[in-house]
Amino acid sequence: MTDLFDSSTSEAKVQNAPRPLADRLRPKTLSEVIGQQQVLGPEAPLGTMLASNSLGSLIFWGPPGVGKTTIARLLADETDLTFVQISAIFTGMPDLRKVFEAAKIRRQNGQGTLLFVDEIHRFNKAQQDGFLPHMEDGTILLVGATTENPSFELNAAVLSRSQVMVLTRLTLADLDLLLARAEGEIDRDLPLTQDARDALLEMADGDGRTLLNLVEQVSAWKVKEPLDAKGLGQRLMKRAAVYDKSGDSHYNLISALHKSVRGSDPDAALYWLARMLKGGEDPRYLARRITRMAIEDIGLADPDAQTHCLNAWQVYERLGSPEGELALAQAVTYLALAPKSNAAYAGYKMAMVAAQKTGSEPPPKHILNAPTALMEDQGYGAGYAYDHDAEDGFSGQNYFPETMERPEFYLPVERGFERELKKRQDYFAKLRSKRASG
Repeated sequence: MTDLFDSSTSEAKVQNAPRPLADRLRPKTLSEVIGQQQVLGPEAPLGTMLASNSLGSLIFWGPPGVGKTTIARLLADETDLTFVQISAIFTGMPDLRKVFEAAKIRRQNGQGTLLFVDEIHRFNKAQQDGFLPHMEDGTILLVGATTENPSFELNAAVLSRSQVMVLTRLTLADLDLLLARAEGEIDRDLPLTQDARDALLEMADGDGRTLLNLVEQVSAWKVKEPLDAKGLGQRLMKRAAVYDKSGDSHYNLISALHKSVRGSDPDAALYWLARMLKGGEDPRYLARRITRMAIEDIGLADPDAQTHCLNAWQVYERLGSPEGELALAQAVTYLALAPKSNAAYAGYKMAMVAAQKTGSEPPPKHILNAPTALMEDQGYGAGYAYDHDAEDGFSGQNYFPETMERPEFYLPVERGFERELKKRQDYFAKLRSKRASG
């Protein structure tokens, strides 16, 4: 009877299985790597390190499918180091200790180790500390790969001993070159029209591995005529956009939305709003941030902006998705086209600084109430001028602490409704000066 767990049988099946296209097309030298010239070019960081034989520990930061593992493997080849690969998802401290011990033995025999750690951000801070002595004494040359921002996810000590290399998503031109290589490897063109080829590149969304997986699917189809973009779309699903609702995508895209609104570009603002909604962002979070934009960047140049945002928020709460999202889009459009002023926001920040500086300085006594005889004896309320009884409804009295020189916090701009507020401010300033000199 055949043993169901016979290892020789399973190994034979693995050996007979065709190698995936992504593995067959893996570059054999750094010069074959598609894209990433910002780190690999002759004048780029990695290029100069290799030319000067000064390669040090590295952190590769970038999205999936852009060549992090491939480049690390080729670096080991270029520098005659033993390539060891682990994943932080499946590796614990006992496994790490074995890796370090093996690297020490190699070093004693005159052979260095390039340790490639995939998803390095998955290691906690204590685990990351475990790499430090082995990096410092040269036991390993660490190359970590992460899709998360190293500034937030990696130990400062690890970062200080490494150089961060930012790898970017592949461009359409990069993907087109990769597609041509893939067709050369399978020895035939894909059965696609030009518009379908373009659509296939867009489906990959900058991920080379995804493109090669798609090529394998399409190359297996038996079709009589080349498929157009519509026919391709019926057979393949577009790759979901990369969006981490608690990570870099979240913060980068809300920053892009905010700055597009501030820059009075409604088209860009709508685009980034759509990107976030498509990525699954909570519309309530967007409603809150949009209202914040109205307060921070439009302010009193258009007091209605806040109202529009709050109304849109309420509409979303009542209608839900997807109808309520249109209200958010309308609010974003309104904010982008509204006059801009951060005068109230800037004034508030200056007032907070002044409040911190002046500490517990009391208000001047003339604006304090005197509900008791003792307080009246102390001068509370003495000399207070009731503004409604004053000429022009304005007394011009001082309302700051008596030891504090009068500051200017609110500096309205000559835009939108703040033009009117500036006129009023100037009017009261002149009256105040007149009362003081009189």
